[in-house]
Amino acid sequence: MEDYELDALKRITTRPPLKYRTLDVTPLTPVIGAEVEGVDLSRDLTEEQLTEIRRAFLHHHVLVFRRQHIEFEDQKRFAAHFGELRPVNPPPPEGDPYLLEIRTDSGANNVAGNGWHADGSADAEPSLGSMLHILRTPEGDAGGDTLFANMHLAYDMLSPTLRAMLDGLTAIHDGGLSLKGYTMPPDYVVPVAEHPLVVRHPETGRRLLYVNPAYTDRIPQLSADESRALLDLLFKVVAQRPMLACRVRWEPETLVFWDNRCVQHHAVYDYHPRTRYGRRVAIDGGPLRA
Repeated sequence: MEDYELDALKRITTRPPLKYRTLDVTPLTPVIGAEVEGVDLSRDLTEEQLTEIRRAFLHHHVLVFRRQHIEFEDQKRFAAHFGELRPVNPPPPEGDPYLLEIRTDSGANNVAGNGWHADGSADAEPSLGSMLHILRTPEGDAGGDTLFANMHLAYDMLSPTLRAMLDGLTAIHDGGLSLKGYTMPPDYVVPVAEHPLVVRHPETGRRLLYVNPAYTDRIPQLSADESRALLDLLFKVVAQRPMLACRVRWEPETLVFWDNRCVQHHAVYDYHPRTRYGRRVAIDGGPLRA
């Protein structure tokens, strides 16, 4: 690796570990993800517990809570501590407007999320985060893992020259890219938004690369050929750097909370024709700025 890449990695791996009084937090990798023990999400949490969960969330970006025997109302209550709940779009035909059912039917050709993406990036105000509670894993007790990638580190490991070139550029995120082949309600308005290629995390101020192949369509400041070439290069950053990612293996009653502002994820569809089921809730964020 180049010196600037090693320096970027070193800045993360040599950070002093956080100390907690009410939680046990075990990192999944040195750069992203942690398992959290000592919390029962079926109960009201104390302010100290919530404060420590927020600290761990900003530090690790992906938090895994296992053995959480909770109802969807418990999941919504936990999510509401971090912001306003975000209605599903397009809305479900019936039932809870905040409930997105993650359901894989037997023999499905594909599943939602089977590719690197960030939830809500096509919205003008992207999602702060998502919480997915998996209730049923594929038969055979293997398959259906989710990968999560640290987009702060993805940006920091770019060359200084490329980072400078990205300053001032924006990208169009088009929700229609991921909907090809799906039938949407007749009154559904496909979200389209323009965001900087490089944004600052609204809580930590750290810069990160904000593009993903599921939603990012073009860079309006460049020609079509230039835009395609640069986006393809940036998409490959995550695909070709395994060190950016952790892999979460699901068990029934596992809840994962991730930061959509600085994390991409990929739901691996390696369990065809088996099935799985979970419930996701999203949390409102705000505009992302360079």
